[in-house]
Amino acid sequence: MLDNINTGTIVVEDLEVGMTRSLTKIVTDQDIEMFAEVSTDRNPVHLDDSYAQDTIFEGRIAHGMLTAGLISAVIGEQLPGHGTVYLGQTLKFMAPVRPGDAVEAVVTVLSIDYARRRVQLQTEARVGETVVLKGEATVLAPSGKFD
Repeated sequence: MLDNINTGTIVVEDLEVGMTRSLTKIVTDQDIEMFAEVSTDRNPVHLDDSYAQDTIFEGRIAHGMLTAGLISAVIGEQLPGHGTVYLGQTLKFMAPVRPGDAVEAVVTVLSIDYARRRVQLQTEARVGETVVLKGEATVLAPSGKFD
């Protein structure tokens, strides 16, 4: 289940500091299995219940980069949206995401260099009130100018 709150591309000329967009997705066992397949990261903490039970997480967790991918989805689909080019991303993983968790990915505009089309974004993912991931992204935003 994916809930896009505000979709659509926002060109750099229309961006403003403080703009926020988000999406919420329930992370499923199938998501974790497909991510393991695509990424080739088959760490048993993600895939094996009995193995994961004996870790500090006391159960299976989703890949951190699967959660980070939800941030990428907000950037690429909503803020700024289609045509955005990722230039950099910092990530700090704060808490685990488990199968069945509803993850809300939130992106907020921190600063804009209109001349260079560069936008600094605050990125965060939460499960309920718990911040599970935070960081900042730098992107090249699409322009509405065709000169």
